[in-house]
Amino acid sequence: MDAKAIYELNAMEMGYDYPIDKTEEKLKQLLKSDKDKIFVALMDNIVVGYVHANAYDVTYAPHLKNIMGIAVSSIYKRKGIGRALLAAIENWAQKDGAIGVRLVSGAMRSGAHTFYRHCGYSGDKQQIHFKKMF
Repeated sequence: MDAKAIYELNAMEMGYDYPIDKTEEKLKQLLKSDKDKIFVALMDNIVVGYVHANAYDVTYAPHLKNIMGIAVSSIYKRKGIGRALLAAIENWAQKDGAIGVRLVSGAMRSGAHTFYRHCGYSGDKQQIHFKKMF
């Protein structure tokens, strides 16, 4: 399993320092789900990027896929890896009957926003993310 590589991408590229043992548990759970899909990008048999998406079904919109996370190692950026990962999700979405793909990107990630726009994504609203932890 690619838990260590995904843990490192989450920590180094996205700033999420979620424990590796918990990352491995989550991956095992998500890989069993028929609503989730995870693709990894390999270079020389090393995981250098990944994308995780799932079904986005709500009462106010048609079926979409929702990108939950996408990360590419800084060492391998600008080599088409992110684009290939997005294409993999878009292909899965089309085959599964979704009308599109959505994602949420942090307000400060302007480089990522430019990348998404270059890949054909558009954004028209800003949101505040609320959560309550237990």
